[in-house]
Amino acid sequence: MNEHNLYRSNISPIPEGLPQPLWSVMIPTYNCAEYLRETLGSVLAQDLGPDLMQIEVVDDCSTKDDPKAVVEELGKGRVSFYRHPQNVGYIQNFNTCLQRSRGKLIHLLHGDDCVRDGFYRKLQQAFDEQPEIGAAFCRIIKMDEHGHWKMIYPLEQPDSGIYVDGLHHIVSRHPIETPSIVVRRAVYEHLDGFDKRFTCCAEDWEMWVRIAAHYPVWYEVEPLAIYRSHSASLTGRFIRTGHNIRDTYMAREIIKSYLPETAMNALSRSKELWGLWGLHCARKLLARQQWTGAIIQIREVLRSYCSFKIVISIIRLAVELGQQWIKGNIQKLTKAY
Repeated sequence: MNEHNLYRSNISPIPEGLPQPLWSVMIPTYNCAEYLRETLGSVLAQDLGPDLMQIEVVDDCSTKDDPKAVVEELGKGRVSFYRHPQNVGYIQNFNTCLQRSRGKLIHLLHGDDCVRDGFYRKLQQAFDEQPEIGAAFCRIIKMDEHGHWKMIYPLEQPDSGIYVDGLHHIVSRHPIETPSIVVRRAVYEHLDGFDKRFTCCAEDWEMWVRIAAHYPVWYEVEPLAIYRSHSASLTGRFIRTGHNIRDTYMAREIIKSYLPETAMNALSRSKELWGLWGLHCARKLLARQQWTGAIIQIREVLRSYCSFKIVISIIRLAVELGQQWIKGNIQKLTKAY
């Protein structure tokens, strides 16, 4: 047995005789009920009916709000609800979603994200047209915590279809956000669930790479999923402690164990992706004057992803900070006199 399998939840096949709808829309939640109404509304607007679509909210024992009340009010009996008796962490909550799913196609939709009209219709067409694909994802829109659109991800290719050189792109650039991708349940049954060693990030990247290493993936050019980016997330404790960089480094080591030799160059290019992301996080922490967290972030980047480009980026960041410090002190002196 591969040692990594010890850390992945087994996703068992649906017992024979139980009804299996086409879709399972599984919505993991934790203290995000304020957004859940929009999430559920976007799914229910495309509801195919209980025979074709399972819709279930799986709550990781929220402490600050009541997602069950939102489900009962908006779902009106159409949406199932399951709450863990105690907090199990987001990775195990994701795996619980996979284990409780009954559909042939699984859409894991965070409780603060949403989908646009046509998401299920368009991605179902992809699986109908190409039965050999293991997953299909669409172009994505990023919005802020207030629901305002911030950007639309660039096109991966000009037309919808099999993602050309998909494995290389997914390894080197991580172009997929979780709400944008649909995976065959049989694929999770074959490859198992999310790796439980991750603490804060990169578990999705590792999963999408794992899938792309074994199956073709479809890309839909129309932006049909919306990912919510929280401005406060960059100040989270996992970024302040450098766990985010350690998680991405662990993901690369896991991926290396099963990646074909032909894709190893793409994995090397991913070092720059994660290193620059870490410096982006450091810059955000410095903007909030969280100096210790920023220093830890830079230290972890140097430890895991040191390269000429990364060092130059750190020097530029240091120069910029020095200029800001000098400017701030000049302003203080000017005010003093």
